[in-house]
Amino acid sequence: MIKNGKEGDKVTKKQVKDSLLAQLKVKGATADYFTDLVNDYMTLWGVKDQLSTDIKERGVKFKDNSAAGNEMWKNNPSNKELVMVNKQMLALLKDLGLNEPTVDDSGGDGSDLI
Repeated sequence: MIKNGKEGDKVTKKQVKDSLLAQLKVKGATADYFTDLVNDYMTLWGVKDQLSTDIKERGVKFKDNSAAGNEMWKNNPSNKELVMVNKQMLALLKDLGLNEPTVDDSGGDGSDLI
């Protein structure tokens, strides 16, 4: 879980979107194309949350009945879908040029570098 400040505070969808848009603004990438990609990313964020919730509720495997009526364990398809959604989210960040964290260059003389 991504934390924001205090223990237990989740980063909100709005905070993520605002952060992405602010990073794009700093880069001068304010065209509608980039905003649309951020909106796509946020849609996937919601899908990711739904898939994670499904995995938490049903588990990695769940009991189901076969066509013959026999009880059996099935793999939760949300596991595979979650991996695909995460890959697409990372691809969008890369397309936006936001795959690297921004670094605060203010202050310091470099003596704190390893």
